[in-house]
Amino acid sequence: MATAQQWIQGARPHTLPNAISPVVAGFGAAAHAVPGTGDLSWWRAALALAVALALIIGVNYANDYSDGIRGTDDDRVGPMRLVGSGAAAPAAVRRAAFLCFGIAAVCGLVLAVSTAWWLVAVGVVCIAGAWFYTGGSSPYGYLGFGEIAVFVFFGLVAVLGTQFVTADTVDWVGLLCAVAVGCFSSAVLVVNNLRDIPSDTESGKITLAVRLGDARTRVLFGALLAVPLIVSVVLIPATWWALIGLLAAPLAWVAAGPVRTGAIGPALIVSLATTGRAMLLWSVATACALAVG
Repeated sequence: MATAQQWIQGARPHTLPNAISPVVAGFGAAAHAVPGTGDLSWWRAALALAVALALIIGVNYANDYSDGIRGTDDDRVGPMRLVGSGAAAPAAVRRAAFLCFGIAAVCGLVLAVSTAWWLVAVGVVCIAGAWFYTGGSSPYGYLGFGEIAVFVFFGLVAVLGTQFVTADTVDWVGLLCAVAVGCFSSAVLVVNNLRDIPSDTESGKITLAVRLGDARTRVLFGALLAVPLIVSVVLIPATWWALIGLLAAPLAWVAAGPVRTGAIGPALIVSLATTGRAMLLWSVATACALAVG
């Protein structure tokens, strides 16, 4: 039976910035869109954060389960795999995934009741996307569409969804923040899949990195990291304070270092963690800038 520490590792804490960052950025966009913070719905923002956290942990357990029973994780570099390592029974990991999805569904339903019922459909699509990333007979993560899904769900949907439930509106500022956070989130997955090209190729998991090859995947990673910094400049018409987002540039540069220099395998793990920190720093700084502006 897996220990509590192994369950925590299996939840992949390094991915939590992918859930926190879009909510922070979306709240900042909401603060910019309304006259004052007193007009914002703080409790809805808290529920949006709960939804995002439950989904990211749920999708991590779901991936652990699906990859584990397929044998994809039998020889994998990186975080603890509960099923692949044999530390936990597949059924237990699957239950943990669906428990998280259930929490996300309940919180999302409260948001839908208090704002717009069409959010129920969005929630269903999000949960289905989380499960079928590596689950089902034809998981889209094995076909090279994982980065697109991450961009949509943890970028566009999460940021604009947070802005909508918090301020009852969306605007171009929120859209730009969604693009920036989506690129950061996709970059996390890109470098993860870059690290796993050898094992994924052997196991038949055809990720985008496997399709592009090592060299072009490294170029894609750099481009994705550049987009949020460009967005900081493009946001100047909203407020010149948006340039504070460029504080994330040094972290982005550090994250790109191992990728630039041709690092492989475990040497790329530092890029994973640092990209997540850069995303969180950009989101916090930009949210504060938009609120002040």
